[in-house]
Amino acid sequence: MAVADVVRTTLGPRGMDKLIHDEKGNTTISNDGATIMKLLDIVHPAAKILVDIAKSQDSEVGDGTTTVVLLAGEFLKEAKPFIEDGVHSQNLIRSYRTASHLAIEKVKELAISIEGKSLEEKKNLLAKCAATTLSSKLIGGEKEFFASMVVDAVIAIGYEDRLNMIGIKKVPGGNMRDSFLVNGVAFKKTFSYAGFEQQPKKFENPKILLLNIELELKSEKENAEIRLSDPLQYQSIVDAEWNIIYDKLDKCVKSGAKVVLSRLAIGDLATQYFADRDIFCAGRVTEEDLQRVAAATGGTVQTTVNNVIDEVLGFCELFEENQVGNERFNIFSGCPSGLTATIVLRGGADQFIEEAERSLHDAIMIVRRALKNSTIVAGGGAIDMEVSRYLRQHARTIAGKSQLFINSYAKALEVIPRQLCDNAGFDATDVLNKLRQKHALPSGEGAPYGVDINTGGVADSFANFVWEPAVVKINAINAATEAACLVLSVDETVKNPKSESAQGEAAASAMGGRGRGGPAFRGHGRGMRR
Repeated sequence: MAVADVVRTTLGPRGMDKLIHDEKGNTTISNDGATIMKLLDIVHPAAKILVDIAKSQDSEVGDGTTTVVLLAGEFLKEAKPFIEDGVHSQNLIRSYRTASHLAIEKVKELAISIEGKSLEEKKNLLAKCAATTLSSKLIGGEKEFFASMVVDAVIAIGYEDRLNMIGIKKVPGGNMRDSFLVNGVAFKKTFSYAGFEQQPKKFENPKILLLNIELELKSEKENAEIRLSDPLQYQSIVDAEWNIIYDKLDKCVKSGAKVVLSRLAIGDLATQYFADRDIFCAGRVTEEDLQRVAAATGGTVQTTVNNVIDEVLGFCELFEENQVGNERFNIFSGCPSGLTATIVLRGGADQFIEEAERSLHDAIMIVRRALKNSTIVAGGGAIDMEVSRYLRQHARTIAGKSQLFINSYAKALEVIPRQLCDNAGFDATDVLNKLRQKHALPSGEGAPYGVDINTGGVADSFANFVWEPAVVKINAINAATEAACLVLSVDETVKNPKSESAQGEAAASAMGGRGRGGPAFRGHGRGMRR
């Protein structure tokens, strides 16, 4: 529970942020459940399970990490009185599994598809989903601005699965509104030598050559011994080195490329040589930027300059170098394959920009998910209340103990709307009663009603565009139930005694292993000795 309590207050649009300070003195301000869970220093093994489900939710769907941890914590809390009354945990697990199946079926049934809409409509719907995700983050104030940016970026890369095709570059300074989206690739100006300033900084329709070799004078690596009878012969060896590099440079120029990028260094000689021939070059471009340029412009990274044919050259409509803040950026726009996009983020403090990047990552994941599995459900605790009501109804039809267990599962689902109210400072009991009354309407028209954060009442989440992809909820319910069942199915913690230690100590630690573990964080709890 201690772990769940840490992230409890970060849920929803009025959620607080956590400032995490680690041993190295780095501070992270974050609202993202997975980020917080990763940074917590958790020793207790049962509590680690919660970290794992948060991570899996983050990699699978990208958002809803806080939800997962909260649900799992709540399921366990509901199960606790039963276990203390001596109910066998297998019975609980069986009922929880049944309940989760029913819940997921219900979510699927309530989900609304956005398939078959025109691009404009789809964009609007996706932007609504992105805005819902962003509303709980630090950049929630500008959510419309960022939501449309994220949707454009995701649609730009199309159904390409690789997330790294959307680059996010961070430039301190300016305000959030100065962030912009480049339909193509942008990266910081790399380290450059003399002669760089003479190079032209803007090209229209250039050909782009991508290399993975260094273009500088290099003494030969082979440990060869050369004996000279005549000092004059030494000159010819030096000349050979120069000829090698001039030959390389000449081939680059002959290929007709106007922009030369390399992952390794491009020396001063080469920089000067290119400048004289009106060619732009940049060395030491990072691997992922180079891959992104390759994907966008349709070029291929070459490891040699011999036989450079037109097929391996990239192409884009416009290349230019712009000043962004106090950094200079090389920007390639109007790329033919268009499978990349770059978001340049601006903002005041470094921590702020980092948090903005994490928030955008969540939004990007959500939009991708919504594009693929295009079904959405009402957010704001509406879907949770509806599933909870359905399970309660279902529980009445079951004879035996499991009726109680399924009821407790249904009660646990209400933690989401309750926490949303608590975080916004409303009276949770009051709001939940209103919600229950809405959801209990026989006609079923109350199903999309959730918490209205702005007024402290209830509102139709669907009409207010508080939407989330159904995948998020399904995954969350699945993972949380699995985690709860996993913890329930463990009956004791045994710490493997170290073989070198004395026998007495080993015996003591084996004895101390009973019980369900004490406090989750560092401390001498019952279950685990540090």
